[in-house]
Amino acid sequence: MVILFMANGTEETEAIAVFDILKRGGVEVVTVGVDEKSVCLSHGLRIECDESSRGLVLSEAPEAVILPGGMPGTLNLEKNADVIGLVKDAASRGAVVAAICAAPSILGRHGLLKGREAVCYPGFEKHLAGAVLSEKPVVRDGNIITAKGAGVALEFGAEILSALKGEEAAAAVMSAVQYSR
Repeated sequence: MVILFMANGTEETEAIAVFDILKRGGVEVVTVGVDEKSVCLSHGLRIECDESSRGLVLSEAPEAVILPGGMPGTLNLEKNADVIGLVKDAASRGAVVAAICAAPSILGRHGLLKGREAVCYPGFEKHLAGAVLSEKPVVRDGNIITAKGAGVALEFGAEILSALKGEEAAAAVMSAVQYSR
């Protein structure tokens, strides 16, 4: 099971594209709204999440936690203690921790990128404390996956799927959605 967090102000493409790729790959994705189940994303799309972070009870530890970016979505994710607690727990267990756009700044500010290759939306690099900055659009360093922004959301989703189900599974899904680069 994978947790995909969404907050008011989360970038739509970074959440929806990743959700879609993972579901097509057979991954159980639980959407979790920060504080409320209903969230309004950065361009006005309202989403009803499966769960709320408030009082969230999990029957199992997630295989991955995903932080889409966007503003003020990234700030809203970071100020939620439940989100940060689950991210830190996942990182300490070696589960996949994935963040795109501005959201890798959360990982940097919480010391999860030290010595790791990472990327983020241009202008947020100063928040990637201790990271080895990359020019790649999507970077996987061990259990940490980061990406530049909405334009690479499908690739980001495929990299998460690859980490969870293998490269063949990710390639099959990307082929099915007619992705080519």
